[in-house]
Amino acid sequence: MSSRPSVWTPARVLVLGFAAVIFVGGVLLSLPVSSQSGRGLDFLDALFTATSAVCVTGLVVVDTGTYFSHFGQVVILLLIQIGGLGFMTVATFLLIMSRHRIGLKERLVIQESLNVATLSGLVKFSRNVVLMTLTVEGIGALILAVRWSFDMLWWRALYFGLFHGVSAFCNAGFDLFGDFRSLSGYAEDPVVNLTIMALITLGGLGFTVIVDLMKRRRSRRLSLHTKLVVITSLGLLLVGAAAFLALEWDRPQTFGPLDWRGKILSALFLSVTSRTAGYTTVDISQLSTPSLFLDIVLMFIGASPGSTGGGIKTVTFAAIVLFTWSVITDKENVVLYGRTISTKTIYKSLSIAIMSIMLIATWTFILTLMEPVNFIRLLYETTSAFGTVGLSTNLTPELSPPGRFMILLMMYIGRVGPLTLGLALAQRGRKKAILRYPEENLFVG
Repeated sequence: MSSRPSVWTPARVLVLGFAAVIFVGGVLLSLPVSSQSGRGLDFLDALFTATSAVCVTGLVVVDTGTYFSHFGQVVILLLIQIGGLGFMTVATFLLIMSRHRIGLKERLVIQESLNVATLSGLVKFSRNVVLMTLTVEGIGALILAVRWSFDMLWWRALYFGLFHGVSAFCNAGFDLFGDFRSLSGYAEDPVVNLTIMALITLGGLGFTVIVDLMKRRRSRRLSLHTKLVVITSLGLLLVGAAAFLALEWDRPQTFGPLDWRGKILSALFLSVTSRTAGYTTVDISQLSTPSLFLDIVLMFIGASPGSTGGGIKTVTFAAIVLFTWSVITDKENVVLYGRTISTKTIYKSLSIAIMSIMLIATWTFILTLMEPVNFIRLLYETTSAFGTVGLSTNLTPELSPPGRFMILLMMYIGRVGPLTLGLALAQRGRKKAILRYPEENLFVG
């Protein structure tokens, strides 16, 4: 009896699962009870908001703090939490709590969702991920609530702390301050800035990296993956902050009015949030063109594998840089810390980067045909959607319905990943090649 491969591959389950959560969220956000006015939100705009929340992006067509009721805001918060952890991780945690057995198929989907190498201890790891996430979000929410209790009533400060703590750790970028202000009112506040940056950074490192760092006291040895994530993330943070400082130091619309401490804090915050989070303490639409381009590069790279953030990921970027350096120096293998990076990893990294560049280029080109807007703003918005960042030059509310739908699709593709989406659409079961054809050289470069 021949066994046929199941059509419900892990990639397809993830792609359809995220789509189902988005649809349900869109329906809930379109209900009259979700808006402060009591009038239902247009379904496309509700679907856009739900997509932005589940894909932990933060791009919005209506202001979250002033348009949605408490019910609508709580729906958004739940969608952010599900999207940040991954719906299969949340489902697994609920099954564990109800003492339900986790089968092999579920484990394979969880493995794909969390981007881990082995099935061993996966259920326990999923449980720890949820508990760790709730703990970190709770600590961040408490710190923010205490700080904001000086500016608002305690119950409102607690609500704001919880919402922004979850949104920051999940790298979503949704805020409740109204009028699309984000955190601009706290540009020079060290408590708010450092707390949000810490939450964003922890959420963007990836769950496997956080667990590895926590275990270091016992093992005293970090994995190559963790070392590469930490070094690359730190390097991007410092280089980005230094560049933003140089580009925006005296610019009146951005860093100019701030003192030197505020400028350094704003540069660090912008460098952190640009990679995946979407919060901002300065008006992004007022950044210089070089800063916008630097932002686009940082958004494209994004967070780290297995994290709540998007982009091509830090390890992908680092692997391509290391491979390029090995070619330049005429080395046969890519070696780092006494370990050879596999050819499969290099090929996968190059495939992800090339697919992502082609996708962003295609989407931006189509948008230039649809929207009478400056090219750099369209490229910025598209890259922000792909990287599930959520930063915007205030373009999202101005887009036409077809333009919003294009950005909606890009957020979805950016969250599930272009490679995962490609596998979900094309996967048939792996076939071994029977023939091996002779090699031939091409003239390149």
